[in-house]
Amino acid sequence: MSVIRIGNGAGFWGDNLDAPQLLVETGQLDYLTLEYLAELTMSILAHQKSRDADAGYVTDFPVVLESLVPALKSQSHLTIVTNAGGMNPSACAAKVAEILSAARMDDVLIAAVSGDDLLPSLDEHLAAGETFNHFETDAPLAELRQQTLSANAYLGAAGIVEALSVGARIVITGRVADASLTVGPAVHEFGWSWDDWNRLAAATVAGHLIECGAQACGGMYSDWTEDISLSDVGYPIAELSDDGSLIITKPEGSGGVVNTGTLAEQLIYEIGDPQHYLTPDVDADFSNVELSQEGADRVRVAGARGNPHPEAFKVSLSYRDGYMVSGTLVICGPNATAKARRCGEMILERVKRAGHELSRTNIECLGAGDSLPRIALADNEPWEVVLRITAYDASREAVDRLSRELAPLVTSGPPGVTGYTGGRPKPRPVAAYWPTTIARNKVSPTVETKPASEWN
Repeated sequence: MSVIRIGNGAGFWGDNLDAPQLLVETGQLDYLTLEYLAELTMSILAHQKSRDADAGYVTDFPVVLESLVPALKSQSHLTIVTNAGGMNPSACAAKVAEILSAARMDDVLIAAVSGDDLLPSLDEHLAAGETFNHFETDAPLAELRQQTLSANAYLGAAGIVEALSVGARIVITGRVADASLTVGPAVHEFGWSWDDWNRLAAATVAGHLIECGAQACGGMYSDWTEDISLSDVGYPIAELSDDGSLIITKPEGSGGVVNTGTLAEQLIYEIGDPQHYLTPDVDADFSNVELSQEGADRVRVAGARGNPHPEAFKVSLSYRDGYMVSGTLVICGPNATAKARRCGEMILERVKRAGHELSRTNIECLGAGDSLPRIALADNEPWEVVLRITAYDASREAVDRLSRELAPLVTSGPPGVTGYTGGRPKPRPVAAYWPTTIARNKVSPTVETKPASEWN
């Protein structure tokens, strides 16, 4: 093919469950990507897998796949590429196989791409000299090794290309770089070499522009107005050509908008140096990217340049780091903000009187400007605010005591403390983030491809 249409129907775990189905029904896609993972998501999945060996993948994906079965049957060219495998791509593939077998699609090839999970071999890497130093502090990991919960390298598109080359129609990966979900289909379809840096950069820009789903189509758009309908917002489609040229659009008739503004905002979303957007596939230079409106909801993207890929993979590592709890109360009446802050202080004083010195605490008054720090608000005292109090400590007992001190304020606090507390908030373990790297020659993807009938 000289042009491929790649649509992305998910920007995170928890995104609109209907978006993928609407996208494949109206978008005339060759590939559907579903991007579910973030650093926090990987920590959650690691925790789930530690409790159940068959868990650790994004449970939204099997639900979405059931809605996509009719399209997979009627659109023989449609291929799905997703990182829904999370911490357990093979378990996710087995669940997907059950759905396809029930739909009498036993012959569909499913690929599980793994190799990113470093936890089983972490001690071997440490013994071989990998120190996994922290990005910001340069501290080595050694002291936190026993607390490590997960460690996943950001793989590139190579495993996806391998899976597609043997005919997989559903490719399920673990932690790959977000844009690599788009780079993989492009390299496979166009036969690009792995050192064709400018084309790889163009595909990386395409993947970056669509990876957050509806954000490219008006979601979070700073110039949003009510005439940009978001109740039926469309999800983005990249029309990528063999020469690296690119147009971003969305399904005709869907809500939202694709214009140079929405794409400019997405282009600079979550990047550091625009001249060096580092991915496992390429060091992409965004600094000369040009956006031009080609028509309604069609924007041409040009000017991406690429340099050789980094010699290290980013690693998302998390470790167990104590406990936290967060709870809320509604405070109303005159002087609501001052009362709410004093209520927060009362809770902390009662916890201290019970014998606990909490390591870190935070008192917020939502509705009084605390979610907008350093932004001047109109000088109108609200008559109701939400008090949110949060605490962290190495001791579960300490944060649990704070959770028990919210409800008593309803009758033992100042007037205006209402209910709306819900159940007593439960302490939860904290998975702290440790950003680091590993030499790329120490990690490689593993691809397992089988028809649905053979996964279970």
